[in-house]
Amino acid sequence: MSQFFYVHPETPQTRLINQAVAIIRNGGVIVYPTDSGYALGCQLENKSALERICQIRRLNDKHNFTLLCRDLSELSLYARVDNSAFRLLRNNTPGAYTFIFKGTKEVPRRLMNPKRKTIGIRVPDNAIALALLEALGEPMMSTSLILPGNEVTESDPEEIRDKIEHAVDLIISGGYLGEQPTTVVDFSNDEIEIARVGAGDPSPFES
Repeated sequence: MSQFFYVHPETPQTRLINQAVAIIRNGGVIVYPTDSGYALGCQLENKSALERICQIRRLNDKHNFTLLCRDLSELSLYARVDNSAFRLLRNNTPGAYTFIFKGTKEVPRRLMNPKRKTIGIRVPDNAIALALLEALGEPMMSTSLILPGNEVTESDPEEIRDKIEHAVDLIISGGYLGEQPTTVVDFSNDEIEIARVGAGDPSPFES
């Protein structure tokens, strides 16, 4: 049975955020709100927690995972980013974007696309997610909470509780979020590619 925290979506309670971070550091899998629906998250280096997430979503080893970052300060550690790409990200984060880059050796191989050696990077525009990342002090491994058989991200924390509370350690309720997928921008090739148009405005990345 998971814990269930009601966290204020604009001014997250520090006590609850710190409890959530302790669960993450202890190997837990959490459900938390982002600016693109609810997501599953765990500590970057925790292999068993990642395996649990793969079981919940029935993912294979070709799935693209995302590193959720509080800001761009850690970007160069995990992604190969040139100056022009960095400027674009600086001007458009936080926001509803997922950015695809070639990963560095600091990224665990199990998190990268096995063929392309790429990793997704996000800086979410959500107060709860940013508070978690600030308290954690490092990026969090993340993937959208799309349950098997569904095509859209879960948006209602009470429904999430009914469906998977026995499979995770914590569900953070930040209210009903609605369906708003990220815009995916691929920087891994010579040309910038808009791989998916979602909530984030794609125009800054179009040549």
